[in-house]
Amino acid sequence: MGDIHDTGFEIVDPGFRSIILFNAPIEKLAEGFRWIEGLVWMGDWNALLFQDLPRDRTMLWSEASGLSVWRFPSGHANGQARDREGRVVFCSNTARALCRVEHDGSVSVLADRVEGRRLNSPNDVAVKSDGSIWFTDPVYGIANDYEGTRQASEIAPAVYRLDGATGALDNVSEAFAGPNGIAFSPDERRLYVAETGDQSKPDPVQVLRVLDLGADGRPAGPARDFAKVSPGYTDGMAIDEEGRIWSSAGDGVHCMSPDGTLLGRIRLPAPVSNLCFGGSPHRNRLFIGASHALYAVFVNTRGARWP
Repeated sequence: MGDIHDTGFEIVDPGFRSIILFNAPIEKLAEGFRWIEGLVWMGDWNALLFQDLPRDRTMLWSEASGLSVWRFPSGHANGQARDREGRVVFCSNTARALCRVEHDGSVSVLADRVEGRRLNSPNDVAVKSDGSIWFTDPVYGIANDYEGTRQASEIAPAVYRLDGATGALDNVSEAFAGPNGIAFSPDERRLYVAETGDQSKPDPVQVLRVLDLGADGRPAGPARDFAKVSPGYTDGMAIDEEGRIWSSAGDGVHCMSPDGTLLGRIRLPAPVSNLCFGGSPHRNRLFIGASHALYAVFVNTRGARWP
């Protein structure tokens, strides 16, 4: 099961006490990665998929068999999610595309261009219950040769919506210098997007923003600032059944209420990049990618499910 570390819970708001388990240790499941991204739980496999991004491989971890390589090369895969048919949809820095692993193991490109111009480097993805696929497209994966290939950008960073039925690609918002992690609230009336800014600037804007969605499922207005994590910033996030946001941070994981109030922290020895809820059958285990190591902890809540 891995090394067991002292719990690093920090209570900020009394309400945090009811959603953590003080007898559930923070466990280090595996380590030695260059940078972890794209955690997604595969419930029917009882396993976790995640990226060892700079090594260009997708890893699989399970309680029964431990760690193995699932796909190599992965196309410098980054964020990933499952669609309504159980397929893995992933962002590829190498292909500069949104892709999907089909049931037979082949890979399809879902979107790689907008009006004839190449996407930058899709970063994170979320699938809505209507089958639409929403993803962020910053320049991070083409800014250097460590997590992809350094190339010129052809379009501005943006958030996109891909129609699951028609394949039509819509630009949802260009109000981000570096759109990163993306997630829906449990009722899908909110879309959270992490703004991690223009990394070429000395003081990039780094804030978690939210888009309110109308009855038609489309944005009802411009993105607004929701919360700011410190130290560090929101990169990836996971949403629980009560709509709380569990955000990556420079000192671990920060848990916020649906109104943005900080409830508490899970402190870890390295900055967190991404996280997700998993564990069968209850989805009450929080899996955490902390830079070079994979951690997990059981909590007294469950990950959000599709409506």
